Amino acid sequence: MSKRSYLIGLIGAGIQASRSPFMHEQAGRRQGFDYSYRLIDLTTLGLGVGALPDLVAQAEREGFDGLNITHPCKQAVIPLLDELSDEAREIGAVNTVVLRDGRRIGHNTDWWGFIEGLRSQLPDAPTDRLLQLGAGGAGSATAYALLKIGAGRLLIFDTHPERAQGLAAKLNRRFGEGRVSYTPDPVASAAVVQGIVQATSIGQVGYPGLPIPAEALIPEHWVAEIIYFPLETEFLRTARALGCRAADGAGMGVFQAVGAFEHFTGVRPDSAAMKRDFIAAGAR
Repeated sequence: MSKRSYLIGLIGAGIQASRSPFMHEQAGRRQGFDYSYRLIDLTTLGLGVGALPDLVAQAEREGFDGLNITHPCKQAVIPLLDELSDEAREIGAVNTVVLRDGRRIGHNTDWWGFIEGLRSQLPDAPTDRLLQLGAGGAGSATAYALLKIGAGRLLIFDTHPERAQGLAAKLNRRFGEGRVSYTPDPVASAAVVQGIVQATSIGQVGYPGLPIPAEALIPEHWVAEIIYFPLETEFLRTARALGCRAADGAGMGVFQAVGAFEHFTGVRPDSAAMKRDFIAAGAR
């Protein structure tokens, strides 16, 4: 691609602590791009998800080349798009929107980012029996990713049962009946699984607390967190204190950004350099 200047945004709620602006802008600088990354924070603007159509349209008018999408907009953005990648369609959630030639093209790099992060931190984590907390946009991506790498049995809990049930049904159609099911009791389910994936917003800045009672965790569990601001959530601190092996959200945070940057620019960035930028952003 001959383009050398990029204007990118991130739409979501409570995103002031995001490390994406620094990661993207540093990756752009290494490529010699004029690369600007702006936060479009619903919380700061006093807006709800209902403002999403206007925000996307405004980004188009202002010449944005792309948008990253985060909680709570990853599913709400889909009706606003002209085209979806295969992964975004199967997952039913979008975290990356390319704005090009008057079209809005949705992608999902969360699923790949989650798997790369998990493999780098817990390469030998068993995946025969797993529990996932959360069935929203991020949870759709992580569940898809776990089944892509061969998870045998996946139980999903969500405070909105119909959302978890719908995700389970969709994944069973894609990967085979009986592999995924909704659980109404995550504590009981935790007793029969090897690993627990935390895919809710609980623990993120502005959403304090634990997504599951501490007594449900045992040292034999491995746990994986998707949140990366803060990097050390209460869930991770609790799990590690109990002796669980843990993967933080850094891997997903870095690798989803690697994939998004490539969609925006056509250039695969240096993932090791982006990880260093991720760490540096946290120290700023």
